[in-house]
Amino acid sequence: MPDNPTFSDFAIRDDIVRSLAEKGITAPFPIQAMTLPVALAGRDVIGQAKTGTGKTLGFGIPALQRVVAPGEDNPENLPIGKPQALIVLPTRELAIQVADDLQAASTHRPVRIGVLYGGRSYEPQVAALKEGLEVAVGTPGRLIDLMRQGYLDLSHVRIAVLDEADEMLDLGFLEDIEKLMSAVPSNRQTMLFSATLPSAIVSLARRFMSQPTHIRAHDPGDEGRTKADINQVVYRAHMLDKIEVLARILQAEGRGLSIVFTRTKREADRVADDLQARGFAAAPLHGDLGQGAREQALRAFRTGKVDVLIATDVAARGIDVEDVTHVVNYQCPDDEKTYLHRTGRTGRAGKKGTAVTFVDWEDLARWALIARELGLPSTEAVETYSTSEHLYTDLNIPAGTKGVLPDSQRVRAGLDAEKLEDLGESKGRRQGGRGERGGRGNGRGGRSGGGRGERSSRGERGGRGGRGESSRGESARNESGRNESGRNESGRNESPRGEGEKSGEKKPRRRRSRTRRVNGEVVKRADSSSASPKE
Repeated sequence: MPDNPTFSDFAIRDDIVRSLAEKGITAPFPIQAMTLPVALAGRDVIGQAKTGTGKTLGFGIPALQRVVAPGEDNPENLPIGKPQALIVLPTRELAIQVADDLQAASTHRPVRIGVLYGGRSYEPQVAALKEGLEVAVGTPGRLIDLMRQGYLDLSHVRIAVLDEADEMLDLGFLEDIEKLMSAVPSNRQTMLFSATLPSAIVSLARRFMSQPTHIRAHDPGDEGRTKADINQVVYRAHMLDKIEVLARILQAEGRGLSIVFTRTKREADRVADDLQARGFAAAPLHGDLGQGAREQALRAFRTGKVDVLIATDVAARGIDVEDVTHVVNYQCPDDEKTYLHRTGRTGRAGKKGTAVTFVDWEDLARWALIARELGLPSTEAVETYSTSEHLYTDLNIPAGTKGVLPDSQRVRAGLDAEKLEDLGESKGRRQGGRGERGGRGNGRGGRSGGGRGERSSRGERGGRGGRGESSRGESARNESGRNESGRNESGRNESPRGEGEKSGEKKPRRRRSRTRRVNGEVVKRADSSSASPKE
């Protein structure tokens, strides 16, 4: 093997090498170069490498190599149309990304790759399974649902892959993984990839893998747990000044696409609104959004219509976007694993990146623990305000930058320029996410008519709206809360408000007993019209 090998130096099919070359991918990363010889030989592999170092092709190429597509030689008489490769991932976004990478590596083969994940209607996925596919890529919940309904047959799987296995365990997918691994043949090849390798992963490997080869790869000169390509900056910021600091960071020279991670969904919405009001092309991405809205935000981010993505950790493992130059932790991460996976969204594929972390006063002790665990050179968080001089010099922010993006720099098309697909979502979640692009109108309780419906530039932000088709939840109701037939929600016939007064009828007042104290004694009266005891 030469010192600087290319994919053509490995025992990889020529059509796969050609497909990768057309995408400009010719040389493997260290984890790929170390994994491919072992994996292509059919042996079980535990691959460990830092986030953003190319683990996907490390298992994707062996998976594509082992499947037989329609029209290809089939010496083992494998049943064409049944999944021969199973790839399990923790999040929907990551499943979509991995499937896209596999499609790019198999453009010269008739390999059918199916993406099976929740948040979308079952019908298209069931139709794809009935038509036949060779590679099944999906999340545990939907895979098990389809398997229980008899649509997904895993009895012919030759290679099974668990990607981001530690994240799946953190999300509580251990039982689901066990069910899936028990459904595939025991003589399969198993590959497990993860950025971290806690003891629970080791136990899982012992149960479902046969004499696995543990491969741990890193770039020469990058021995630390964090990537050397990422410039890491930590600021102790005041809660009321964070948005001002963030707005200045987003105007740093050379900034490309940026991701801001928040701790809560509500915080993500609020930060996105604040940045939009300041002129930035920002979009939220979190679990309360419907799948259509989540995919819309990611597409807009990848195509550059939006250059700031405000996300919760639902996106930390699923975003593999080129030219992400800045990652901002709006609050201190919960632990070192979360920090690694968040900051791993930048500095990918050998590029440089910047990671900024805001630490609140109450999180200083937590940050010190994270910094010591990661072996960072300092555990100190520098007290920083939007007017601090070191903020501008540390991050190459032009002097005099304010908290509002100048009109001349507002060149992005924005989220509204990206089409929202109707995915026929299976749950009544916020398909439109933020209502009609503004308030959270289109329902947390049930699906509204068309996701975000008619989209305006900002929509009506009138609170959280309701559960109906309009932004205020007044589906087929008038302002009094009754529908046009005069029946209220409980089904009783009631006359409209004010109708009794028009007919001259008065409702009798309710009589209630009242008491009062006179000269220290309690005196009871039938009503207010009764005579007082003194009379």
